[in-house]
Amino acid sequence: MTKDAAAMSAPSAGSLPLDQIICGDNCEVMRQMPSESIDLVVTSPPYDDLRTYGGHSWDFYGVAWNLKRLLKPGGVIVWNVSDATIRGSETGSSMRQALHFQDVGLGLHDTMIWQKSRPTPQEQHPRYQPSWEYMVVLCKGYPPKTFNGIREPSVHAGKPVRIKGHRKKDDSFRHPVPKDAVIGRTRLRRNVWSIANGGVDGHPAAFPEALARDHILSWSNPGDVVLDPFSGSGTTAKMARETGRRFIGIEVNPEYVEISRKRLAQQALPMDVA
Repeated sequence: MTKDAAAMSAPSAGSLPLDQIICGDNCEVMRQMPSESIDLVVTSPPYDDLRTYGGHSWDFYGVAWNLKRLLKPGGVIVWNVSDATIRGSETGSSMRQALHFQDVGLGLHDTMIWQKSRPTPQEQHPRYQPSWEYMVVLCKGYPPKTFNGIREPSVHAGKPVRIKGHRKKDDSFRHPVPKDAVIGRTRLRRNVWSIANGGVDGHPAAFPEALARDHILSWSNPGDVVLDPFSGSGTTAKMARETGRRFIGIEVNPEYVEISRKRLAQQALPMDVA
């Protein structure tokens, strides 16, 4: 198989099916993969049955167990999820899932927010316009083995630093800042990311490429293995390959596998990928 094609068969037991989109049940496929073989998981599971995704169901508890087993020490999961609203109440599934990941031994490293810069208008309900989703960042151990923090230009570069440190319980300062300190030219990006919704023909809720790319850049290095057990239209795989990572996508719906295959076939390989 060439690198610009996507496979549609399950791996043999104990092997790692690199640079492939596998059509099959994610738990069954992951059970055949070796433990502690994945550096990063970037995924967006179906939310509370909001869409049928071809009529396929999935086992959250089986997925959570397999992901924890597959992660390398210090490996990270980025779990993008939201809640349905049923009879006026949000389900709370997002937080229940995050807490279950803690129960199986993963750390809740960060609860990030994807703020949609172009949310779908919804006027027929007595609440404010929903415009964000969770990006739950989980880690196997602490700290994450990789963090390439994305930096952005500082709005107030060169101005004096007003916060002089972090206050402790006794009201003294921890990590005090010198009186003459000034704000640098760049700052670490904050954990609320404003990114426009994705869009791929043939898929009802495609992952934004920028969101997948920036998490891949943040939590992995070139050559690392990135897994998406809900591969959908193949955005995580596409962004992993574009940034010089190896990828594995698992998708139960053969129509979405075909979409992924076409997207990957149209993508040029980075020059530094072996």
